[in-house]
Amino acid sequence: MPSRLPLDGIRVADFTWVGAGPFLTKPLADHGADVIKIESRTRTDPIRSMAPFRDGSPGTDRSGYFANRNTSKRSVCLDLKDPRGRDLALELIARSDVVANNFTPGTMDRLGLGYQDVLEVRPDVVYLDMPMQGNAGPHRDFRGYGLTIAAAGGLLGLTGHIGRPPVGTGTNYPDHVPNPLHAAVAVLAALRRRRRTGEGQYIELAQLESTVNVVGPALLAAAAGLPTGRSGNEDTVAAPHGVYPCAGEDRWCAVSVTTDDQWTALTETLGHPEWASRPGFATAEGRRAARQELDAAVASATAARPADELAEALTAAGVPAAVVSDAGQVLADPQLNARGHWVVLDHPEMGPSVYDNIPYRLSATPGALRGPAPLLGADTRAVCVGLLGLDPDTYEHLAEEGVVG
Repeated sequence: MPSRLPLDGIRVADFTWVGAGPFLTKPLADHGADVIKIESRTRTDPIRSMAPFRDGSPGTDRSGYFANRNTSKRSVCLDLKDPRGRDLALELIARSDVVANNFTPGTMDRLGLGYQDVLEVRPDVVYLDMPMQGNAGPHRDFRGYGLTIAAAGGLLGLTGHIGRPPVGTGTNYPDHVPNPLHAAVAVLAALRRRRRTGEGQYIELAQLESTVNVVGPALLAAAAGLPTGRSGNEDTVAAPHGVYPCAGEDRWCAVSVTTDDQWTALTETLGHPEWASRPGFATAEGRRAARQELDAAVASATAARPADELAEALTAAGVPAAVVSDAGQVLADPQLNARGHWVVLDHPEMGPSVYDNIPYRLSATPGALRGPAPLLGADTRAVCVGLLGLDPDTYEHLAEEGVVG
């Protein structure tokens, strides 16, 4: 680990929960920021109760989902509805550079922790709100999660086969990709400006507006009056373009042909070089027009081939292809393992557990998974007494009354 990480000296008061918020603060923590997650024992982060659980045994500190999203952080439990808990939160904020939350609009204000409240104790704070659909507009009070944001943002409407119901992405895609990463860029930009000017600022990231970015081409088509809709694995340029059956149960290979050279290489690899000169298949335009016939022909040729062998043969011939892997196969993937993508951290309750490594490598200031996800409230005493200067006896009294813990 490098002696100094790029965000050393930055502290984040992290009020986020579920997916998008914690996945925003995770890269900040992994790159050196002291991210202190403020939690509650009476209303824990919902993903602490979401599977998968270690050894199939549920528990507040046994969720692999939570663990994966919260490396390198500390956890503090405060009762924010108690004025004493709120005051401790404000004292922590006064010592923080960033405050982040992804609650429903008005929640932080009702707790006395809204932007104007925070400015009184930290005038140069970078304050991030991540409301679902923004703090203004007719839908400002709508609640939801990644699934509903993907639906409202048009992503689910485009996902599925022609003439079939929408199937979605199988995960809360907005929570994992656009929303947390757009928010991280915004926070880093605000910190950079503060370093130059000494001034903080308020950031509003409406998760709906962040999510609609992923369907940009469809929005442009709709704005031009062109039809949009579900198209399965079809592509406007590539053909054949899809997932084709291979030998064995539920084994598949993805193939994408965008040039005539790739098409010729595919026909030769599949043992059907005559396809290259077949009327209707000889040109890219013809192949796109004959998609259904072409897909059926390719599928009949791939069905007897082992997926691994086929993908290797196609890529060696210059054809973009890959085996369709399940999660277990991804863990065993030789490329990911050769690059050290998987990191084993020793969690205090779950024991040695596999985590994703940081997916981008900075040559001069690389980040690192500095520790596993924290147990609920594991750092409350250390933060209250060590950082905030609370008298130990006072801390014990507050702990007995459930204000801290």
